[in-house]
Amino acid sequence: MTKLIIQIPCLNEEATLARTLADIPRCIEGIDQVEILVVDDGSTDRTIEVARLCGVDHIVIHKRNMGLATAFSTGLESCLVLSADIIVNTDGDNQYRGADIPRLVLPILEGKADIVIGNRRPGNSKHFSYVKRRLQVLGSLIVGLASQTDAPDAVSGFRAFNRDAALRLNVLSTFSYTIETLLQAKQKRLAVTSIPIDTNPHTRESRLGRNMIDFIGRSAATIIRIYAMYHPLRVFTSLASALLIIGALPIARFLWLYMNGHGQGHVQSLVLGGVLLLMGFVCFLAGLLADLIAFNRRLIEMSLERIRRLESDSRRLDVLCDRTLFQPQNSD
Repeated sequence: MTKLIIQIPCLNEEATLARTLADIPRCIEGIDQVEILVVDDGSTDRTIEVARLCGVDHIVIHKRNMGLATAFSTGLESCLVLSADIIVNTDGDNQYRGADIPRLVLPILEGKADIVIGNRRPGNSKHFSYVKRRLQVLGSLIVGLASQTDAPDAVSGFRAFNRDAALRLNVLSTFSYTIETLLQAKQKRLAVTSIPIDTNPHTRESRLGRNMIDFIGRSAATIIRIYAMYHPLRVFTSLASALLIIGALPIARFLWLYMNGHGQGHVQSLVLGGVLLLMGFVCFLAGLLADLIAFNRRLIEMSLERIRRLESDSRRLDVLCDRTLFQPQNSD
């Protein structure tokens, strides 16, 4: 039996949550069971009450605001405990259309993808300003190059995960999960694809950043940090090579002048070059150390994935046993 859980991270979404929930289909071809999970991230309005009145199947509550990335991770862990085979993440502001969910999960049902991203086609979106459209396209291109995935809308929160992908992903950022999960997908050899989707009319501004500059800065920091975490030797070796090349230039200049009898008065070139060469060597050593630490991180991730699988499989077995034990017996 295939079970789909649709998780909705929420922060003060009482005005739009009811419409979001009403738009979600409860019967999807290829899916035997559809459930909805709301992750309340410290809301101060009636979000929880609205969720209960609308009859959601599960509610997870953060006592205080933890951020979108943490709310997403909480939802993912909860869905795994609840024995989900496929997990769909959508927003509580009714930006994404529930009617697109069957198309979103179809590549997973067909075994063609582990992660499916809803592509809002930001370059043509009427909800974005011209500058935002261009920045969205540029940002998605950079993320696509860094992750080596086809992600025309890298920051779209409308995405589906199969069980294997959910077990293997580890969101460490406190900012947003969208970019990090894409960068991790390549390293964990998960198949990623996108499908075009439409969006509902704009209801509110994004809360991920105070403004566009803040959003770009935090997104760039996330890309650099995650890329360096998974490719530390490549990053530090590139930096070390640049420092060594730049440091060699003033030293070569000093040697040239010295060999031509003009070495006096140019010792500063020798000092500058020596400092840069030393910095490059230290940077290379830092890369080796970071690479060794990365091996340890991979071992920890493997252990965490195994623990998750054991816990989720145990939960599934308990549910199966309960259904078997309490199934009505035929009187004949």
